[in-house]
Amino acid sequence: MAEQDRRSWDERYSSQGPPAVDAVSPPSAFGCHADVFPTAGKALELACGPGLGSVWLARRGLEVWGVDISTVAIGQARDLAARCGVADRCQFDVVDLDAGLPPGPPVDVIVCHKFLDPRLDRPIVARLAPGGLLAIAVLSEVGAAAGPFRAGRASSGRRSPGWT
Repeated sequence: MAEQDRRSWDERYSSQGPPAVDAVSPPSAFGCHADVFPTAGKALELACGPGLGSVWLARRGLEVWGVDISTVAIGQARDLAARCGVADRCQFDVVDLDAGLPPGPPVDVIVCHKFLDPRLDRPIVARLAPGGLLAIAVLSEVGAAAGPFRAGRASSGRRSPGWT
C-alpha cells in the first residue's frame, strides 16, 4: 500500500508544480490562531506536502522537520525552503507514516494537517515536549464521503481512551 500511496501523491504534487514563495502561510485551519505558534524551538510537521506550513514555521524562527510519503513533495519542500532562505532551519525526509512515527527527540510544536491515523495518536502526544503545542486538523466525513483518513461524525471532539 505504501508504494501505491507514494505514487499517487507523487503524481498529485507533480501535476501541481512547485509552490510559490508567496503561498507560504500557516495551514488553513490554523491561520486564525497563528499568533499562538511559538517563534523558537523545534517543530515536526507530519504529512508536510510541499512544505508550505514547515517553511512558515521556519520563517517564524523554529527548526522544522517535515515528513511526507511523497518524494516529489519532499523535493518541492526542500526547494521552497531554499528559495525562502530558511533551508538551514528545515529538514525534509520521505517517511511512510503507515510504518509509524519516525524516532526523534521531543519537539515544541507538532503540526498535523489533513492527515489522520489513530495509531499515531499516542506516539504523537509522547513526542511533544512538556508545554508544547499540538496542532491537528483532519478532514471530516461530515458533508463528504467516508474514508479511512477522514474523521467520522462520532469522533468529533473525542479523546482516545485513557486520555485526560
